[in-house]
This record gives sequence, structure tokens and C-alpha cells, in this order.
Amino acid sequence: MKIVLLEPLGIGQEKLDALGKTLTDQGHAFTAYDTLAADAAEQTARIGDADVVMIANHPLPGAVIDAAPNLKMISVAFVGIDHVDVAACKRRGIVIANTGGYCDDAVAELAIGLTLACLRNITCCDAAVQAGASKGDLAGFELAGRTVGIVGTGAIGLRTAAIFKAFGCRLIGYSRSEKPQAKALGLVYKPLMAVMAEADIVSVHTPLTPDTRSLIDADAINAMKPGAILINTARGPVVDTDALAAALRAGRIQAGIDVYEADPPLPAGHPLLGAPNLVCTPHVGFDTKESIDRRADMVFENVTAWMAGHPVRQML
Repeated sequence: MKIVLLEPLGIGQEKLDALGKTLTDQGHAFTAYDTLAADAAEQTARIGDADVVMIANHPLPGAVIDAAPNLKMISVAFVGIDHVDVAACKRRGIVIANTGGYCDDAVAELAIGLTLACLRNITCCDAAVQAGASKGDLAGFELAGRTVGIVGTGAIGLRTAAIFKAFGCRLIGYSRSEKPQAKALGLVYKPLMAVMAEADIVSVHTPLTPDTRSLIDADAINAMKPGAILINTARGPVVDTDALAAALRAGRIQAGIDVYEADPPLPAGHPLLGAPNLVCTPHVGFDTKESIDRRADMVFENVTAWMAGHPVRQML
């Protein structure tokens, strides 16, 4: 088969060569690109008559998929597949596999880090020291004893909940389906609005689907306690950005945000630029050395397992 890695995976050349060799040793043709494609036309040219394509998190539109006559399988080096035209794949009978699980620890740890940054005013404290000032009124709050609402109790939500529990937090949550593992942690499921109203910290961990787009809307944000913290390390459009910005500027809540409608740099005039009571990171939740190496292994394993007739992590 012809297999194309359409964009870089963020791994070293030595590791890429070793992974590629697992394919070429079986007689397959493997081509890897070390730059992003400039546009859909370049994506189409790179794919050509490939049977299998590997991508990371850059969009793969339906026009590109439909222009690939032999395409049978897409291996996505990412948890979400909302950047792939799933309808086109369904129409063509193209298999999609993801790398769910590769960054559970990485994202969960960043969610905790953003929470602590908000509670302990870490960025403001750093700025004060760098400016030669004292702590002033930068006394913070403890995480222990807080009520944490987990919105979405999939693998990352569960891992985040477990870490919050280790800090001595009380767990409540909302999810499309209730997980025994969550209940074993002591998490109590409630309706979304009850979670938003009761939690001191709300940590969002849902995938982006038509049902979860703007799940955390103005009503949900306005239901939060004064001074509560909203953490989003899932997908930007799950949270209504305008409503969040308004609540931050009004001083009602705090937030730690790693995800946006599109990855930073954010465009001029974006509602979150310059917003107070906010700690931002540029979509780095998934991005650790360990997780990136892990996802590379998984994205190649998806292909070899599918070709062997024993698919893993198949989403479609």
C-alpha cells in the first residue's frame, strides 16, 4: 500500500525513520512530509493515489478526501476528529482511527496547573516580582476542599477528576453517559446547570460535536458562583467565548483557557485578548515530549493493525 504522512508529527528524525521502517519492511511505500501543506491543492497533490493518510490536527476537507481516488484509511494523530470531514469519509467508506489516550496525563495536568495559577495568582505574582514589587494583595486560595465540576467524564475527564481528588476536592460532574469509574472516585452526577451553579471550579473535557458546541453558553456561565473558575482544555467552541469574556470583564469569574476557535496567534480584537481574571496558554495541553512520542507510536500502530485486519481505536 501507499502510505503518506501529510504533516509533521513533532518527533525526531530518528524516531520517524524507525516508525517508517515498520511499514517499508512489510513492502509498503511510505512518504513523510516535514512541513504543513499550504492549502487544499497541496494536500491533494501530496496524497495523490495513496491508500492511507496520516494527519495530526490540521483540517482535512471533504474536497481533498474526494480527490483521493484510492484513499481507504485515515490515521489521526489527535483525540478529536472534528477537523476531518467525517461525512465525506462515511460517503466513501473510509476508515478513521484516532490516538485517544495519548495525552490523558498531559491535558489533565495542564487543567490542574491552570486551576492553581488562577487560585494562587501565579502569573500576577511573577509579574510583581519581576517588577520589583511586593506581594501586595495577591494572597490566594487553597485547592483542597473545593467543589470541582467535571464536564465530560471520558478518559481525560476521569484522569483530571482523579488528580483533583488527590488534592482533597469534592467531585461533581455532568456527562452524556455516567461512568462507573467516575462514581468510584466519589463523583456525583448532576444536571449541567446544577454543576455550573454548585462548583467552585468547572473543568471542561467534552469532545466538540454538534451537541456540545456552545454547551457552556451564557446561561451556564451566568449560573456560576461569583469568583468561580472555568477551565477549558477541551475544544474552544464548547464554550461561548463572548459570554466568557463578558463574565471575565465584569469580574464575576476567573478562567484558565488553553483552547480557542482556532489556535493562537489570536486575531486582533479577539474577545479574550486583554480580558482580566484570565490565564491563557496557546493550546499546549496535549504537547509534552512524552505524549508526542506516544501519539506517533499510536498513529503508526493504527495503520499496521488495520492492514493486519485487527483495527484499533477505529472511530469510523
